[in-house]
Amino acid sequence: MPASVSLSGLSWVTPDGTPLLSDLDLTFSPERTGIVGRNGVGKSTLLRIIAGRLRPASGHLSVTGSIAMMRQDVIEHPDKTVADLFGARASLALLDRAGAGEVTVDDLPDVDWTLPARIEAALARFGLSAEPQTPLATLSGGQRNRAALAALILEKPDFLLLDEPTNNLDQGGRRVVINLLRTWKGGAIIASHDRQLLAEMDTIIELSSLGAVRYGGNYAAYRQQKEIALDAALRDLNNAEKARTEAARRAQQAAERKARKDSAGRKARMKGDQPKMLLDAAKERAEASGGAGAHLREIRRNAANEELAAARKNIEVLDPLCMAITPTGLPSGKIVLRLDHVTGGYTPDDPVIRDLSLVVTGPERIVIAGLNGSGKTTLLKLITGQIPPHCGVVNLSVAFAMLDQHVGLLCDDLTLRQNFLKLNPAANTHTAHAALARFGFRADDALRRTGALSGGERLRGGLACALGGTPPPMLLILDEPTNHLDLDGIEALEAALATYDGAVLAVSHDQAFLQSFQPDRVVQLK
Repeated sequence: MPASVSLSGLSWVTPDGTPLLSDLDLTFSPERTGIVGRNGVGKSTLLRIIAGRLRPASGHLSVTGSIAMMRQDVIEHPDKTVADLFGARASLALLDRAGAGEVTVDDLPDVDWTLPARIEAALARFGLSAEPQTPLATLSGGQRNRAALAALILEKPDFLLLDEPTNNLDQGGRRVVINLLRTWKGGAIIASHDRQLLAEMDTIIELSSLGAVRYGGNYAAYRQQKEIALDAALRDLNNAEKARTEAARRAQQAAERKARKDSAGRKARMKGDQPKMLLDAAKERAEASGGAGAHLREIRRNAANEELAAARKNIEVLDPLCMAITPTGLPSGKIVLRLDHVTGGYTPDDPVIRDLSLVVTGPERIVIAGLNGSGKTTLLKLITGQIPPHCGVVNLSVAFAMLDQHVGLLCDDLTLRQNFLKLNPAANTHTAHAALARFGFRADDALRRTGALSGGERLRGGLACALGGTPPPMLLILDEPTNHLDLDGIEALEAALATYDGAVLAVSHDQAFLQSFQPDRVVQLK
């Protein structure tokens, strides 16, 4: 029987009772399916339900075949080892005891003599050479992601479940993921905002507050179909609004005509120049006619309202994301940053950065590129003073804001407004709300606890707190800024950066983002 995943009337609610997924009916076959949607809409939750890690509140889930989901929970605990990613710590320990002759005859059937070779081959497929006992803390974020993907395919499941699989991966790692999916014979369900990866999909499912909609084809086909569907829905909405307006206008005209006739009838009675019997008959006819007309107008008005409500249901009403950045006033000739023969890293004996010189002048846009583990994040820490250089000089001569992919400048226990005031001591409550609103956090959204935000909301909040002051810093440093943004958030960030007149240092492997960013130059780390 072919492998498949089927959801029928499936719903899920958050622990506080808020509905997240409602009455979903979906079927997944052995093809590559991309899951897209705004942050917080339930993409990761859907994958966890399919993997059996969460129970739906209602509805039915049917899975035919085996499923493997990338273990983000292990990746996020760097004290674990590569063996933990493969779930193989106990099996490898048993193998070591067997090799040392320390097992009983009863243990021998459980010894998997091929396991080390299979782990090595899986890692090699993703360009990694690491022993199973290698601590994850010694690997870069991208290397950990590669190891997790290798662990995923070890047992050759019927379905792969991938949640943002290209986060932290360099271009080489992204190509490995794409090549894996191109050659994968089973099914794959991938939640992603990576437009390069989504171009490889066979079908796209969009989750929104309206439910789930399937679009045949890859990302380009999805965008085209979505634009056509949205245009049609907007036309229907416009026509329904016109019909309701017209119904209301006719009802008002009829009411005004009736008011004029009633007024004329009262005046005729007051004059007394017509028989009372004739006036009473005329009044009865008018009331009967008016009542029938009012009933017909009410029917038409209700029909117009129902058509408008139906048209609105086809359009997700969302405030457009906005990240408006005020001017920095950075002069074009000002030296922003100078590095003179800088060498540095975490250990003096093995520096990652060696003899690097760099000058940033005025509003330059610079991309720092390199393979995973080449020292991109280390360089940013040297520039911002988080670690001192072993030798050489770092001279950063303007105010800066740095946003890493975890937005570490924000305190989880504080609200967005409190974080803003902490990072902008000269601001008051009014200016904090105004600045946060420019980045899409309006009214009570500014009072949300930062630790409760989604990844995309957190980055947007970090941008608001870092760049929402007056004036904003003249240098913006971004470390993989699109990792936790949804597609709408990425487009909003791209639009905001297009208006930012300061200098930017960016680390990113997102080719679509880099194309929009339009760097002046690229610093390639070896």
